[in-house]
Amino acid sequence: MQARLLLEDGTLFTGSAFGAEGETTGEVVFNTGITGYQEVLSDPSYCGQIVTMTFPLIGNYGITRDDFESVAPYVHGFVVRRHETVPSNWRAEYSVDTLLKEYGIVGISDIDTRMLTRLIRSHGTMKGILTTSAQSVEELRERLAASTLMTDQVSRVSTKHTYSSPGARERIVLIDYGAKSGILRELTSRGCDVVVVPHDTTAEEIRRLNPDGIQLSNGPGDPKDVPHAIQTIKELLGEYPIFGICLGHQLFALACGADTEKLKFGHRGGNHPVKDLATNRCYITSQNHGYTVKDDSIAGTELEVTHINNNDKTVEGLKHKKYPAFTVQYHPEAAPGPYDNSYLFDEFLKMIADHKQQKPAKPRQAELAAAVKGAR
Repeated sequence: MQARLLLEDGTLFTGSAFGAEGETTGEVVFNTGITGYQEVLSDPSYCGQIVTMTFPLIGNYGITRDDFESVAPYVHGFVVRRHETVPSNWRAEYSVDTLLKEYGIVGISDIDTRMLTRLIRSHGTMKGILTTSAQSVEELRERLAASTLMTDQVSRVSTKHTYSSPGARERIVLIDYGAKSGILRELTSRGCDVVVVPHDTTAEEIRRLNPDGIQLSNGPGDPKDVPHAIQTIKELLGEYPIFGICLGHQLFALACGADTEKLKFGHRGGNHPVKDLATNRCYITSQNHGYTVKDDSIAGTELEVTHINNNDKTVEGLKHKKYPAFTVQYHPEAAPGPYDNSYLFDEFLKMIADHKQQKPAKPRQAELAAAVKGAR
C-alpha cells in the first residue's frame, strides 16, 4: 500500500505504508538516534508529532515491552527509510509494524529521509499530513491548511490519578507532565518513596503529601501552554528542593521570570554534547525538545546558567542562586543513551539532605513573618 507525507511548504514524499491505515497530522521532526526507536515511540514528549528517524534501518531488533518509556505510544506518525519486518533479537516480542498497527499509528517507509531531514534543518519543523488514502494532493493541501497543531499535549499524556512507588528513603513528589519511566526507575533504584501526581496538582495538594523534594518531569509541547504548572512551581520554590528535567526545566525558568522560545528544528537524539560550566567537562546527552530557555532573559532573574549545548550554545542547565533548585534541559535518565548524567539524581538527593540539615523549615513563611514584623 502507498503512503504519502505532505509538508506545509508543499513538498510531497511518496513511499510504502506500514503500521495502521489512515491519516494523521502533526509537527514533523527528526531524531538522530542510531538505536532506541521503541523508546522514541513510547516517549510522551513526542505527543502530537510525526517523527522521522534519520538512521536508515529501523526495527532490526524488534519491540520489547520491558523497554517502553510509557504505557502506550504517543507519536502521531512514524517516518523511516526502511523498516525491518523480521527482527532478530531473542528479547523481541513483535515488530515495529505490529506495534504501529496495534495503536493506530500511520507509518511511511521507502522515502529519502536524508532529504526530509535537510529540509527540516533548512526551514525548521513543519506541519505535515501523513496518509494512506487516495485523496488528491489538492485535497490533502486543504486538509493540512485547515488543521492546527496540538496545544494540550500535557493534559493528554499526564497521569489522571496519583499513584506511588513506595521506598524507604526520601519522599519525592514527581509532577507528571509526560514523565518517562526512566525518571521513576532512577528514583526508585535509589530507594526513594516516589509519589507521582497529575500535571494540574496544586501546590497545597503537594504540601499535604509532605515531600522531601519535588521532581519536575519532562513532557511535550510549549511550556507556555501549561500556565497552571508555572504557578504551582512559583508557590513551591523555596519550600522544597526542586529538580527539573526538560519541560520541567523550561517551566522552572518561566516560574523564575526567564523566558522561552521555539528552536528552529529542536534537539532530538542521543549524542548531544553539553558542557558543565563549573567543571568544563563535556557530557554526551540524550535530548528531545523543541523549545529552549532564552539566554538573554536570565540576567534579570535569580537564576544561574550551569550547562550549555556545545553545538549551538543554548541553555542546558540552571540553578537558583537563593533556593535549593536546579534543572537540566537534557535527559539524565536517558534510555537508551549515555549513562554519563545519572549522577544528577544523586546530586538531587544530596541537596535534599543538605536542606534537611539546614532546617530552613519554610523559608518563604519566615521571610513573610520578618516582613510583617518589620512593617509593625
